[in-house]
Order: sequence, then C-alpha cells, then structure tokens
Amino acid sequence: MSNSILSLIEFIVALSVLLMMHELGHFLVGKLFKIEAEEFGFGYPPKLFKLFTLGGTDFTLNLIPFGAFVRFKGENDPEVPGGLAFANKWERLGTLVAGAAMNLLTGILLFTFVISRTGMPQTDVISIAAVEPGSPAAQAGILPEDIIKSVNAIEITDMRKVSEVIQQNLDIPVTMELLRYDELVEAIVTPRSNPPEGQGPLGIVMQNPVQKVGFFKAIPAGGQLAFEQGKQLLSMPLMLIRGQVQAQDMRLLSPKGIYDVYSQVRAEERQAEQGQPELAFLNIAWFFGIISVALGFTQLLPIPALDGGRIFFIIPEIITGKRVPAKYENMVHFIGYTALLLLMGYVFYQDFVNPIVLP
Repeated sequence: MSNSILSLIEFIVALSVLLMMHELGHFLVGKLFKIEAEEFGFGYPPKLFKLFTLGGTDFTLNLIPFGAFVRFKGENDPEVPGGLAFANKWERLGTLVAGAAMNLLTGILLFTFVISRTGMPQTDVISIAAVEPGSPAAQAGILPEDIIKSVNAIEITDMRKVSEVIQQNLDIPVTMELLRYDELVEAIVTPRSNPPEGQGPLGIVMQNPVQKVGFFKAIPAGGQLAFEQGKQLLSMPLMLIRGQVQAQDMRLLSPKGIYDVYSQVRAEERQAEQGQPELAFLNIAWFFGIISVALGFTQLLPIPALDGGRIFFIIPEIITGKRVPAKYENMVHFIGYTALLLLMGYVFYQDFVNPIVLP
C-alpha cells in the first residue's frame, strides 16, 4: 500500500513538472516578445489564492494539484494590444513552439543525465560478455572482456558483422584478433554448425561495452535518443496502415493510463533496485524523459486546440502574408477543443474500465 501511494506521489509530481515546463516555455518566450501574460497558475482552477505578482503577471495556486497553465492577454482576440493574438506571426509562432521545445529539451536533459550516470554503449566496439564452458571459444582461449577487432582479417564494428562472417565459415577454422588488456592476441576457433540449444556457433555472448562519459559529452546521445523516440511516435500511424502494428496493440492513454504503466514498471523495478538504490531515480528520470518527448511531439501535431493546431493557422499567413480571420480560427479551435474533451473523457473511461496491463 505504501509503495502504491509513493508511486502515485512520484507520478503526480513528475508529470506536473513536465506540464509546468511546457507552460514555462510559452511564458518565457512570450515575455521575450513583450506579450503580456495575465496569469501563470500552478495546478488547475478553481483558484485558491494569488501567490505574488511579478512583471505584471499574477502567479496563482489552484485547487487541482496537477500541472500548470499560462494565460496570455488577448489569446484569441487580435484587437487587444499587447496580447498573444495581437503579436506578429513570428512572435506567435515562437511562443507556440516554445512549449513543445521546452518538453523536448527536458527529455533530452533527462536522457543525458541518465547516460552520464550509467555510461554510454560504444556501438562500434564489440566485447565478449560471457564464454560458455567447453565451447569452441573456450577451447580457443577466448576470455570474457576480450574485444573483437577482426575475424579473418575483416574489421568488426558491429555484432551483425560478426554473425555474418561466422555463419559463412561454419565448421571452418577462423582467425579472430582480440584486444585483451591493451594487447592484441589471436585465437583460432572453429564455429559449430550444430551448437547446443541456447548457444551460438562460437559459444559466446557479445555486448557493446559501456563508456563512462561526463554530462556535456552525453548530450548528443541524449538528443539522439529523443529524436528516435519522436520518430517512433510519429511513425506509428504509418506502421498501423502498413500492418506492421496491430490496432489492438495501439492505444491512447489518459494520465490515469500512463500512471497504470508507470506503477507496474516501478513495482517490477523496486526488486531490482534493492541492491542498487541509486537506480531508482535513474529509472524514474528515464521513464519521464520518454513521456516528456512524447508530450513535446504530440503538442506539435496539427490538431485544433493544441499548439500544433494553432501553428497550422499561422502557416498560410507566413506563405501569403494574409491572416485567417480570427472568427474562423476560434470556431475551429472551439470545435476541436470540444472534440478533444470528449475524446479524453472516453480515453479516461477506457483506462478505468479496461486498465492497461503490461505483458
């Protein structure tokens, strides 16, 4: 029971921070462009009380302790001087994009933090993780932690290449050049064509060794991970159309559904973390790094009422120089917002009556 409550608190705090970072992105860039923000709220209305006023913005604490929001002056009325809708197209575009950009940046920083603590796999270096007793590799004197440099004089930079060369030489002796404690050694080994169940022709387990890196050196890897997460998310509809993913395997999740996933992941990880308690925070950071990137890319989708939907209406203005009349844009956003609320209500309902269960 205590673990469930702790997981719920972790989830609410972490997701609220991600939502707050999104709104903070809007707020900071909007202020940079001199767009007046009337309120920055912690939590969602009804309002409890005003915390303070800074730079003309009321910072408030609200009843629902989840997320945050920023309310710009004249958000939907281009006739209000100093308001969001009054700003020029580039200022509006920058302010709208900033929320998603802040989520993407947060995800990158979370991934970077985890990588800097756990190390970064060297994808172009292949080492031996384990050698099966009595296997051809063991008989040839190959040892765990040996690094494979070449097989039959063919340079090795990935595991696929090792498997490819070995499969071409079953039952034929091959020469492997290995790096062992800064010294090059050779081993002649004969791959088996009929290895025991659970073993490969050589009887080895390969891995990419992990290299310790500092925070700043881990940033490119964090960025690459965020990019791959976003690419995977955006490719899902196409994969569904192609039949690469089944419809039953795809499902929209409400915050309740995301919490169900998180609680199951945390329950499984707590046992693994008993011997290494420092992994607890790293696993949380990794999970919410994925959620932050998903929030960022989702907000950029051209869906009415989302940031991407508002950005979509700025594109014709950038191309033609003519703005879509505010009454039409507001009508589309109102319809989209209503549809989004109905969809979210349905998704919440599904997450309660049919909770997601991880395999």
